[in-house]
Amino acid sequence: QVQLVESGGGLVQPGGSLRLSCAASGIPFSITTMGWYRQAPGKQRELVATIASGGSTYYADSVKGRFTISRDNGNNRVYLQMTSLKPEDTAVYYCNTKYKLFIQNYDYWGQGTQVTVSS
Repeated sequence: QVQLVESGGGLVQPGGSLRLSCAASGIPFSITTMGWYRQAPGKQRELVATIASGGSTYYADSVKGRFTISRDNGNNRVYLQMTSLKPEDTAVYYCNTKYKLFIQNYDYWGQGTQVTVSS
C-alpha cells in the first residue's frame, strides 16, 4: 500500500523558516521523481519543486533561492526546506511521487500539511 505522509507544517512569521518532510512507503523510492506542490484557498494546486531520482531539481520561480528540495533514498524521505517565508507562501503543501515501472505510470499524493505565514 502506497503512503506519503507529510509533516512539519505550522504557523510561522514572515521571514521565518520551516522544514517539511514526506515519508514514503510502498513505492520504489529510489527511482521516483518526488515533488512538493501547494494549494492556497481559492487557487489551483501549483508545483513548488521536484527532485528526480538522479538528484536534479526544479523550482518554481516564486520559490527559487528560498526553498530547497532534497531526498534521502536510504530512509525514503523527501524534504522541503523553506526560508524567507512570505504570507503568499501560505497554503496546504502536498507531497507527490511519480514513477514508471515497465509500461505503467504511477502518480500518488499525500494528504497535505498546512503552512501558514502570518504575523
